[in-house]
Amino acid sequence: MCANRGVKIVLHSLERSRAQRVIWLMEELDLAYELKTYKRGANGIAPPEMKQIHPLGKSPVVSFSAPDTPQHTIAESSVIFEYLLDHFQGQKLIPERYVHGKEGQPGGETDAWMRYRYYMHYTEGSFTPLLVTQILMNIIKDGPAPFFLKPVTGIVPRIVAKEYSQPNFDTHFGFLESQLASSPDQGKYLCGSQLTAVDILMSYPLVVALCLGVLRKEKCPRLCAYLDHLQTLDGYKRSVKKLEEAEGQPYKPM
Repeated sequence: MCANRGVKIVLHSLERSRAQRVIWLMEELDLAYELKTYKRGANGIAPPEMKQIHPLGKSPVVSFSAPDTPQHTIAESSVIFEYLLDHFQGQKLIPERYVHGKEGQPGGETDAWMRYRYYMHYTEGSFTPLLVTQILMNIIKDGPAPFFLKPVTGIVPRIVAKEYSQPNFDTHFGFLESQLASSPDQGKYLCGSQLTAVDILMSYPLVVALCLGVLRKEKCPRLCAYLDHLQTLDGYKRSVKKLEEAEGQPYKPM
C-alpha cells in the first residue's frame, strides 16, 4: 500500500528556508510529494505569489489533497511535522510514550518521549527566535546606511550581541550539550539511540547557527559532532539533493 494513503502532497519551498527539514521528514516516511520552489526577491523576502498559498506568505507550506475531502494547507514547521507523523506512519520516528505498566498515567511517560515533546516546541519557540535576532543584527551591521549612521549601526549589534545574544547562545548550547551527554540509553540523538522527528526538526537551526559562527566546535564539541552525524544520514543527503535538483543550484541553508 502506498505510504501516501491516496493523498497528494505538495510542499511549497522558499529558497534558503526551513523547508529542507520537511523534505527530510517526508523522505524518512517514504512519501511521494511534489516540490514547488520559489526564489527570494532582491530584498530577501518571499515573492508575493506565496501569499496566494498561505496569507502569511511564509515557507514551508504543505498542501494535502485527499479524495472526497477539502484540501488542507498547513504552515509552521512543527504543525507540518505533527500532521505528517500523525497520518503517515510516523511511529518509527516517535519514542515510546509510556513506561510499561504505566500507560495513561500522569508521570508514566518515558524520558525519551518527554524530551521528544519538549523539542517539538523548543526548536521554534525558544531556539530559532534567537537565531533570527542574530540574523537581523547582522543585516543592520553589514547593510547600507548613510555615513553618519554607520557608527550607530555598528554599535547597536555589538551591544545586542554582548548583552543578549551571546549569553543566551551560551545558555542554549550548554543546555544542548548536556542533553546529548545525558541522552537516554547513552544514545547519540536527543531522545536516545534512535533518530526521531525532533532530530530532523533541530537540524536546520543548528546548521544556521554554524553558518552564523555562533556555534563553534571548540566550545560545543558534542553538539557539533551530533550535527556532523545528522548531515551524514541518507535522509538528510536525499533532502539536499532534492532541493538542489529542484532549484538548479547548490544548497544554501541561509
